[in-house]
Amino acid sequence: MSVIKNIITAWAMTAATAIAATAADFTSVSNLSYGNDSERQVLDIYHPVDTTAALPVVIWFHGGALTGGFKFIPDELKTGGLVVVAPEYRLIPRVTVNECIDDAAAATAWVMENIDRYGGDPSLIFVSGHSAGGYLTSMIGLDKKWMAKYHHDPDSLAALVPFSGQVITHFSHRESKGVSPLTPMVDELAPLFHVRPDCPPYIIITGDSEQELFGRYEENAYMWRMMKLVGHPEVYIYKLDGYNHGDMASPAHHILKNHIKDILNKRPTK
Repeated sequence: MSVIKNIITAWAMTAATAIAATAADFTSVSNLSYGNDSERQVLDIYHPVDTTAALPVVIWFHGGALTGGFKFIPDELKTGGLVVVAPEYRLIPRVTVNECIDDAAAATAWVMENIDRYGGDPSLIFVSGHSAGGYLTSMIGLDKKWMAKYHHDPDSLAALVPFSGQVITHFSHRESKGVSPLTPMVDELAPLFHVRPDCPPYIIITGDSEQELFGRYEENAYMWRMMKLVGHPEVYIYKLDGYNHGDMASPAHHILKNHIKDILNKRPTK
């Protein structure tokens, strides 16, 4: 926990002035369409009033087991000068897991093509999400076919930051096939199947190993190890002791923002 505490403290100290200076200068727009097939193919944007700004962008995919949930802008991301995009996506059982992933890819492509109109920097797009949203983050970032459909390469994203995401085949898809949530499966619909060394920085965050959902920490620890073994140079894992699957998202935002700050600091000055 000392590492996590240090991260949170450091971010709070360095971001306090920026928060005070920028929080009042943001506005929101809701229900912009990124697709044509469903009322759920919409997204919200929290963005600066000055749309000529070129700020880092966080795409935030909500959780809900791929069977429920709604888009929202996390309060923790409304600080520190970030553009935040919250897409909704179609859900199982009305669609299959493939359509869920496809919607995530379509929404991300829309952001890459349009976010400069809302004060976002298209070269600084961070994809993140909690639980099912973490699964979608990993799938569109690791399996390049999903973004290729929309003529984009996920390797141009600034980072992938899944919060307690499934990395084996998602349990809701397994259940739809009559497979127990406690029966592991790894196929092409598993982020773990697409481990590779050349994807964007990959920052894994989970809750307490004894309080997480269905062994979520352990499967993510294996994912971290496999990414290291294939030679990925920027893969990280954080375990938030004392936080369960639902509670871990709030403190995890501090880690996300800290990595955004670190990546910004590493960028060459223009």
